[in-house]
Amino acid sequence: MLRAISLTIVASILLSACGVNPVTHKHELQFVSEEKEIAMGQQNYVPARQQQGGDYVIDPELTAYVQSVGNKLAAVSDRKLPYEFVVLNDSVPNAWAMPGGKIAFNRGLLYELNSEAELAAVLSHEIVHAAARHGAKSMESGMLLQGASVLAAAATQNTRYGQLAVGGAQLSSQLISTKFGRDDESEADKYGMLYMKRAGYDPRAAVTLQEIFVRLSQGQKSDFIKGLFASHPPSDQRVADNQATLAELGAGGEWGREIYAQKVGHLKATKTAYQDYDQGVHSLPNDPNKAAALAKQAIAIEPREARFQELLGDVSLAQKNNQAALGFYNQAIKMQPDYFRPHVQSGIALNNLGRKAEAEKALTHSNALLPTATSHYLLGQLAEGRGDVNAAMQNYQVAASSDSGIGQSSSARLLQLDLPRNPAKYLQLEVSNDAAGNVYALVANPTSATLARVQLRVVKLDAASQRITAQTAPLFIANLASNQQGQVAAGIRLSNAQELDLLRVVIEAVQVAK
Repeated sequence: MLRAISLTIVASILLSACGVNPVTHKHELQFVSEEKEIAMGQQNYVPARQQQGGDYVIDPELTAYVQSVGNKLAAVSDRKLPYEFVVLNDSVPNAWAMPGGKIAFNRGLLYELNSEAELAAVLSHEIVHAAARHGAKSMESGMLLQGASVLAAAATQNTRYGQLAVGGAQLSSQLISTKFGRDDESEADKYGMLYMKRAGYDPRAAVTLQEIFVRLSQGQKSDFIKGLFASHPPSDQRVADNQATLAELGAGGEWGREIYAQKVGHLKATKTAYQDYDQGVHSLPNDPNKAAALAKQAIAIEPREARFQELLGDVSLAQKNNQAALGFYNQAIKMQPDYFRPHVQSGIALNNLGRKAEAEKALTHSNALLPTATSHYLLGQLAEGRGDVNAAMQNYQVAASSDSGIGQSSSARLLQLDLPRNPAKYLQLEVSNDAAGNVYALVANPTSATLARVQLRVVKLDAASQRITAQTAPLFIANLASNQQGQVAAGIRLSNAQELDLLRVVIEAVQVAK
């Protein structure tokens, strides 16, 4: 009977969740509402952009151009959403779409295209991912397969700063690294070409572009492997499918090679500057002087780019010249105040200089742009330094959610602060007796900390009221290492076997070894 009722409830839920896909017009389960899709995109669009180098602001005309092409395609899509388009300051060739129509196009992919039609091919593909609810369907699949929302899953590490993102920003990292299935990619190709045709572009560009991507993937071009090919893998089958779609739609339409060349002219003219910068970032850990030289070369080509100043700051910070580093970070902030990383780095430099209040202000501001494990960990240290243990623990708790070295350090520091306050939350307690009835208190330490001293008592409860009726004098266990168990004689003997059930171990104080 209970089984029948539960199946009826499940059937009712599934029936109420049925909907029609706005692009394919197929019936499908829809647990994520359009309102939730849009809200999710709006909430995560900015944090996601922060994680991938921030917006490309050097050439506003280029961004406006990409937006105009995107808007032209969005206008002919099968679903009206609050579409947005932005160019990101990242050299990795990639583009992505969030639920609700929030779309990003990396600077690195623009280098590889040669016409507005090719740009339209990529943008229309991403528009279909949003319009056809591919992101929402991925979440719904997670709900069905896991029995819980996929939003609770840990953030992936594919984004540039995804590993350090914490709090709500971890969801942004997951959303932009979603790998769509073969069917979703096929739909995005097919309907994307249809949108191109509707908007006046030649859909042949989608075929030729996919052919180029197949060749690049066979050549194992590393930047593409890290970017577009990771989430949108090309294949000969996709080329063949696109050719079949082209036969249905018919060739013909605008290519826009001249206008594209004009609009991306400055970007391509400064490409070597960003190549120098990327090489400098790579060289920094082992050769700071080379990194500095490359940053200066980049600045000579494009003096308006904030990232290049930031790299010089990183070099100075690595060389322990905090004052010089602060100057470079401040310059980067003046050039682009709404990008999180120079605020984090200036907070580090200020902290190293002993300017604690200024460091806290910079780190707090960086968290408003993108909450990171780095900022929260340092804010925890600053709070500890002024004696605010509660604020320190709150910051360490947030930082500990990061799957990084900083996250692990935060977890360790949180444990150091919280374990003495709440020892029963961490330690496993038990009473036992030997053959003669002598009672022992057992304490197991499953944490990573070493305990210098544990103070405890064994108490006796009243069987009816469960109130304490007797207790031992304080008992002590010293040097209880991680994943070890200690015991101490309670100094009492059982009068009968049932009496053991009324005894409990109570922790009174714990000292964590430094």
